[in-house]
Amino acid sequence: MKFLRNLLAAIIGCLIAFGVLFFMFFVFAALIGSGEDSVVVKENSILELNLNQPIRDYEGKDKTDPFAGLFEEGQGLDEILHTIQVAKNDDKIKGISMTTGFLQAGMAQAQEIREALNDFKSEGKFIYSHADFYTQKNYYLASVADKLYLNPQGAMDFKGLASEVLYYKDLQEKTGVKMEVIRHGKYKSAVEPYLSNEMSDANRSQIKELITSLWSSMLSDISSSRNIDVANLNVIADTLGGRTPELAVTSGLIDETIYFDEYESLLKESLGVAVNKDLNYVDFEDYVKVASKKTLKTGVDKIAVIYAQGEILYGEGGKEFIGQGIINKALKKARENKNVKAIVMRVNSPGGSALVSDIIWREIELTKEIKPVVVSFGNVAASGGYYIAAGADKIFAEPTTITGSIGVFGTIPNINELASDIGINAEQVGTNKNSVDYSLFEPMTDTFRNQVQEGIEYTYDTFLQRVADGRNMTTADVDSIAQGRVWSGVDAKKLGLVDEIGNLDDAIAAAAKMVELENYGVRKYPKYKSDFERLMEDFGGAKTKIGENIIKEELGNEAFQVLKEFKQLSKQKGVQARMSFNLNIK
Repeated sequence: MKFLRNLLAAIIGCLIAFGVLFFMFFVFAALIGSGEDSVVVKENSILELNLNQPIRDYEGKDKTDPFAGLFEEGQGLDEILHTIQVAKNDDKIKGISMTTGFLQAGMAQAQEIREALNDFKSEGKFIYSHADFYTQKNYYLASVADKLYLNPQGAMDFKGLASEVLYYKDLQEKTGVKMEVIRHGKYKSAVEPYLSNEMSDANRSQIKELITSLWSSMLSDISSSRNIDVANLNVIADTLGGRTPELAVTSGLIDETIYFDEYESLLKESLGVAVNKDLNYVDFEDYVKVASKKTLKTGVDKIAVIYAQGEILYGEGGKEFIGQGIINKALKKARENKNVKAIVMRVNSPGGSALVSDIIWREIELTKEIKPVVVSFGNVAASGGYYIAAGADKIFAEPTTITGSIGVFGTIPNINELASDIGINAEQVGTNKNSVDYSLFEPMTDTFRNQVQEGIEYTYDTFLQRVADGRNMTTADVDSIAQGRVWSGVDAKKLGLVDEIGNLDDAIAAAAKMVELENYGVRKYPKYKSDFERLMEDFGGAKTKIGENIIKEELGNEAFQVLKEFKQLSKQKGVQARMSFNLNIK
């Protein structure tokens, strides 16, 4: 009886503790909510832009959810662009001060933010930038500013783009753990690291051409803003002409080296603020709350924007990855909504499951029969990411969008050598000739390999046909630019893989034109579960996120990314239509 009393007391104690915790969450949320109304924008204000959080195309936060963003860091590109546009038309905002230290965004995202900032200046407002250091991506974004300043003891990186690929063939031989690889496409180099210790000529060629095209787009924009010839920018990169603050000034990359207090004095001078007075700064995240209450596009008729971001995996999907569940539900909702007249799908994905890609492709085909579907590509639309978009009525890409990678592969782990070394022997018994088709502990048989290869070839041929039908090309023409090769948005347009170079707003405008709309609102899909809902569903999910952050802090970002790649490999099931390699531009 004493044991039962103690057990009951423990259970009641846990319930009370949980109730108190639950109550405290709501009190904290109420305090957050009340703080939103306290954001005041004074006359003669400066918007302080510091983009140091991870940027996704879309966060999908519920504005009525008091717990939105409570457990996760991140900013939505859609919110950032909307906020800059609202600030452009706000008479109280006189300019923007950029102090971004480490931009966690893809190249196409950086390009869209840059375009929005350029548009901000069209109202006669200024943009100044100051940094203790500029990475290349930071500098690319900051170069849109009227004036660029660097800490006299700061640093700058301006040397051109590069990509590094890790190879694991020797590691496999030493450990006895290997990946069995079946692929189609000579450029499908996602699996090359398991087959070789060196980069193939084909892979080296495609990476070189891709990063050269991306670099050219970056230099074109920088050249326009800084009034430095592209050829001279390349000379500066080749000679490391921005390696010190003094050289960065001499080369014209920045305007002056000054400390932050001197920078603030210049801001005061620009606004006519007395030296002994404080500047009216408005924090960007605070201004997001103000901007969210302002609607720039209005009308009963709507253009639906459906966001598909992340790897493509079988299942429901969410903010982190694309699943057929959440995307197909969004497409169905949009096409059945009488107020929605056209649909824009924003795709930002390196690909993944070929099966899921085809399921989403089919849903888009069904949607096209009722309403036009336009696609906007973000940082990357490769393999499965391109697959789901191939049938759209029109496709837009940014110049720096990584596009294509039309090819498929399969990877299957095998530990036969390791098992033999440590004394494990696996024996199989089956009812039929092929009932035991594959064992992790035995070498892959020719019969099984041929069976998988047949599936790879079938999926590749289907992929080619989907693209050929959607782009009005022959399968032979598609095959000649496929083979798993990736292209920049600029080259993809030349090859016919996309229709126009443009951003999401351009895609929305094109969709509206198709249905002859002049006045319209925008409705975004899908709505993700709130942080609080997910916490209530799965405490383990929150614990995992905390654990990931601790590991990332201990290992450092680069080592953590390698660890993540291994983790992602373990999730790959079935035939994959995935980008050939990971490109990390700093």
